[in-house]
Amino acid sequence: MSLLTIRITVTRQRRKITVTRQRRKWVELVAVNIGIDVGGTGIKGAAVGEDGTLSHRSERVTPAQDVDAISGAIADLIREIASAAEREGQQVDAVGVACAGFIDSAGGTVLFAPNLAWRDAPLKARLEASVGRPIFLENDANAAAWGEFRFGGAREADDMLLVTIGTGVGGGIVSDGELLRGSEGVAAEIGHLRVMPEGVRCGCGNRGCLESYASGTALVREARELVSGGSPHAGALSDLCGGDPQSLTGQMVTQAATAGDPAATELFADLGRWLGEGIASMVAILDPELIVIGGGVSEAGDLLLGPTEVAFARQLTGRGHRRQADIVLAVLGNDAGMIGAADLAARRAGATGAPVGD
Repeated sequence: MSLLTIRITVTRQRRKITVTRQRRKWVELVAVNIGIDVGGTGIKGAAVGEDGTLSHRSERVTPAQDVDAISGAIADLIREIASAAEREGQQVDAVGVACAGFIDSAGGTVLFAPNLAWRDAPLKARLEASVGRPIFLENDANAAAWGEFRFGGAREADDMLLVTIGTGVGGGIVSDGELLRGSEGVAAEIGHLRVMPEGVRCGCGNRGCLESYASGTALVREARELVSGGSPHAGALSDLCGGDPQSLTGQMVTQAATAGDPAATELFADLGRWLGEGIASMVAILDPELIVIGGGVSEAGDLLLGPTEVAFARQLTGRGHRRQADIVLAVLGNDAGMIGAADLAARRAGATGAPVGD
């Protein structure tokens, strides 16, 4: 709260004292936190209220191969959002930054980001020096998992697994109400669970990772292979890309499957089978109450969810003698990372009372 100045004016006139007072006015400041989500092509941000609502959205293009430019773009975005919030009487308490990369256990350094130039980058210190506010870093999938846990599809659960299906496969784990980060801060990289020894080469350098079979990249790779092979089964897909396999996109495959094309539907069935089997392996270890599926590919809805559930039920350890965890679609969409990052920042700032640079 802020108290406007109380002004007392006293004038004396023939021994008479007149006192005038300006009425006291109390202004209630609304606390918000800023959530930033840094991806390979774009940086999104917003002010996030205590109930997960967003305001003052803005974004920047990610200068992916320039470390200093990335930090500068994030800092500019934070300052823009903070200024907009404060002009409306909102008080910014902390800033959470979700990064598509490995974050160290101390939460200050981006150890590695496959699609950005960060290598052992002290991002927290750089941003705090630039914007003068407490900054808290988190992996983007972890932040999204926390957002869904607090305000989305898993808000009624205590234990949940988030699986994001986009260009790659990401994950986040909440166990007994706490985000599971691991000893080095890089837990839940479920996309690199090996499901096929000596299988397809993954972007991480290994072979046979789940990401190589259950991602948007895998979906497009398989669709292009069908078209380039001249299969009559791929007629609709070939028409959508004008006969050029390299022009085929994931959106086109989803469009064809939604329209009932058998080849595209079969591609989603294959992807769902790999995904369901991978989730069954994770459930055997974690025993979550709920599995939430997010990411761009999840927009296909039941085309993906149906075969995923079938494969999961078939491969679940102890099936028939245990409760089968529900699999649901994410609720928050592309906002989950911003919301989760902001909420985690608020909690960490409150727990540590952290000043800038702590």
